[in-house]
Amino acid sequence: MSKDSPRAAFSAAERHGLYRAIFERRDVRSQFLPEPIPAEVLARLLQAAHHAPSVGFMQPWDFLVIESRELRSRIQASYARENARAAENYRGERAERYRRLKLEGILDSPVNLCVTCDRRRGGPHVLGRNSIPEMDRFSTCLAVQNLWLAARAEGVGVGWVSILDPVELADLLGLPEGVEPVAYLCLGYVSEFLDEPELAAEGWRQRLPLTELVHGDGWGRPLEAEALGLALEGLEPR
Repeated sequence: MSKDSPRAAFSAAERHGLYRAIFERRDVRSQFLPEPIPAEVLARLLQAAHHAPSVGFMQPWDFLVIESRELRSRIQASYARENARAAENYRGERAERYRRLKLEGILDSPVNLCVTCDRRRGGPHVLGRNSIPEMDRFSTCLAVQNLWLAARAEGVGVGWVSILDPVELADLLGLPEGVEPVAYLCLGYVSEFLDEPELAAEGWRQRLPLTELVHGDGWGRPLEAEALGLALEGLEPR
């Protein structure tokens, strides 16, 4: 495809929309509204997830749409147990701050979604997976990212609940052997998208400077391309 083809690049408006979704995406915990997500919107989000790249085109993902209040209550109870264990990692003021954080919206959001990875899909020899067997899990994470960015464009908030025992979650969801839960997501419309990530706003951690994370021709080496270094320094903090 030539660079002059209308399909070769996005327009300025299209690029702006893409970068806006990236920069305004948030991990939502506290701002969910009870308004249901229309079926056609949820279908578009799932379609976006299904169009993620995957190693060997194995498409290892499945999507469990969880609306049952009873099931979500059991999952929330599992979260509460795991969160209590996680809190034991901290002491003093850090522990108090941790306990004040709201880290899930399992019952607050109108729908939950579990994205799984079927490690058997594609057979025993998947193209591109021989050296790094975890590529199927990485591929599933790309599906999650696709869904997350599409959700932001649709005005839908997403929160990833990682404080769950994967074995217990798999049992609660009746997952077959060889299928793993990768992401447990809370989805719903929100009262607002915060200007910055919630953990940054709460003072838990701040975004690292990009200029400290880019290396040239090996770890810890300066960039040979001076123009790139200057361009990175000229970027507005996000």
